[in-house]
Amino acid sequence: MTLALERRGAVLHIRLNRPELRNAMSLRMVTELRVALRTAESEGQVRVVVLRGAGGNFCAGADLKDMAAARMQAMQSQPQAATGAPTLDAVAQANLQFGELCLAFANTPLALVAVLEGSVMGGGFGLACVADVALACESALFRLPETGLGMVPAQIAPFLLERLGYSQSKRLAVTGGRVSAAQALAIGLVHAVHAAGEIDAALDAVLADILACAPGALAATKALISKARLTATSDLLQPAAIVFSRAAQGAEGVEGTTAFMQKRKPNWAVVS
Repeated sequence: MTLALERRGAVLHIRLNRPELRNAMSLRMVTELRVALRTAESEGQVRVVVLRGAGGNFCAGADLKDMAAARMQAMQSQPQAATGAPTLDAVAQANLQFGELCLAFANTPLALVAVLEGSVMGGGFGLACVADVALACESALFRLPETGLGMVPAQIAPFLLERLGYSQSKRLAVTGGRVSAAQALAIGLVHAVHAAGEIDAALDAVLADILACAPGALAATKALISKARLTATSDLLQPAAIVFSRAAQGAEGVEGTTAFMQKRKPNWAVVS
């Protein structure tokens, strides 16, 4: 297995576990990450997913051995189907699988926290962009090496644009972006930077804040914010009001307001 999984109460810690390769992302790792997320979402016990890498690095990007194997398979296969319609060759299919992974983590109703250390490159950069909260160690170095290797950060580009906006995304893409932790904080790629000895305490503080939020309300808020990116404000007012009404009249809304008036913690806040 390419991952190390650990459940601590309502928090699932997923550690990319190929330290000898700086946690380079193989197709097997992509599959295992999707299975781990899907299982966490379906079980109903997990409220937060923490992504981290083993051995002092987050992720050094794609596993080049997998890429070479896919390229060889693509060269040996026909690029066109019998009908003449374009098909995805092995390289495109592998790339698509990674894009689907990023999309799954971007759209998860669970809170997603990334702890970023050492190398954060290529696909690792993409996962950093989809995290709800991104915490970086001072050691973190972010790279978009694709254009320097004659390739395109194809699946990462939409998430990069969403995180950083057009200007910064284009700058990083055309320069093969090398970004320090401090620079990542300045452009909004990460939300906080900590010394190596302080990162675990910072993570614990973030997890405490997240676990103080109602899980259903958190999921609905994430979905609403995601929708707001692509929807005119005037078109979102009524749907937002419906979302609010459902939450306010639901079990979490009743419990939350009751707990506030009774000066106690709501029932979900005791989960750790």
